[in-house]
Amino acid sequence: MKTNIYDVIIVGSGAAGSMAAIESAKSGKTTLLIEKLPKLGSKLKATGGGRCNLTNTLDTKEFMQSFGRDGRFMQDALSYFNNKDLVEFFNSLGVQTACNDGFRIFPASRSSQSILDALEKEMLNLGVVIKTSQELKQINISDQKIQSIQTQDSKYTCSNLILATGGLGFENLGATGDGLDISKKLGHTITPLHPAMLPLETKETWVANCTADTIAKVELKIDIKKYSKLSCIGDLIFTKKGIRGPVVLDFSREVTPLLDVMDEVPLLANFTKSLNQEELHQKLKNNSKENQNIIDTLTILVPVSLAKELCKLCKINIELTYATLSSKQKENLLKTLRWTPLTVIGSDGFKNAMITRGGIKLKEINPKTMQSKLINGLYFCGEIMNLDGPCGGYNLQFSFASGKLAGMLN
Repeated sequence: MKTNIYDVIIVGSGAAGSMAAIESAKSGKTTLLIEKLPKLGSKLKATGGGRCNLTNTLDTKEFMQSFGRDGRFMQDALSYFNNKDLVEFFNSLGVQTACNDGFRIFPASRSSQSILDALEKEMLNLGVVIKTSQELKQINISDQKIQSIQTQDSKYTCSNLILATGGLGFENLGATGDGLDISKKLGHTITPLHPAMLPLETKETWVANCTADTIAKVELKIDIKKYSKLSCIGDLIFTKKGIRGPVVLDFSREVTPLLDVMDEVPLLANFTKSLNQEELHQKLKNNSKENQNIIDTLTILVPVSLAKELCKLCKINIELTYATLSSKQKENLLKTLRWTPLTVIGSDGFKNAMITRGGIKLKEINPKTMQSKLINGLYFCGEIMNLDGPCGGYNLQFSFASGKLAGMLN
């Protein structure tokens, strides 16, 4: 078995791993990056639909708040490498960025390949040794210190090891949780793992009749008293089997853990752009014209396909006008528009999950260095840790930032 000696070894070639390798090599350390797939950054290439939403324009405080109470863990990483630093970094590598909506930041090329090419080129320029098709099989420690690792055909000796192997999302892109399994064997706690940022399947079959349209600014919330404060707003798209779109991708991280303990998770969807019942009544009343059927009146708020299904739910004849509806019919329609019931019964699991909710327990990682509190010389970065955020460049920004901090080897 061939033996190689390095100062630092990074496992995983995504955003976190590549950044860690670059930072390590910049300091003059002999650095090896191993990747179990034949090509680098397969999952990074797929992010943002292949467009790679790198980060966003939020300030650090708002950014951390978007991750919930655990967001404070990112303070040190983001102080070293925030959204402006990330943009400047890629600009220095010849990759220009664009922010067309004033919030999300992408490479100007709109292609994740430009990001992958720039990262690989920089690693090679800095002397990082890159080995693909090398799967981590074992981490060897002595006196709670990193000694070496083994792949399927080689042994590599090092005093510092950075795990950037990600979670379980996108199984077909190499996410098998091997880094999590090995970390658990070393004594680290792995919190419950759930698929996140993915479409959801509903019990309601009428959604299949509404697949042609995107409904903007829909609010979703869980219809369980204990979780009623959980909500999310964004665009929603109906599918043949359920719901998807930005609001669903974001909110799925709250729903999938409940599916582990419940057969069904009841949701409520608000299609009224936050209008209260009286405001909604006035809007429909003002939009209603003589002899105009209720469907045409409702299109000021929702697409025709959804308007028809909501009327069916309320048992309203679609040929009636808003003015001719009974008081009870109007009240029922207004309530349904404001909070339409949907029942989540499942998802495609990790197969189509963009990220993983759960990972290595944060209390076992030093946020100032990303080093394990249990094993000297072992560092973590990116999705392998128990920290996940919504859509919009949040997770990639933290991956890059945590990778940079880990690569400093403080």
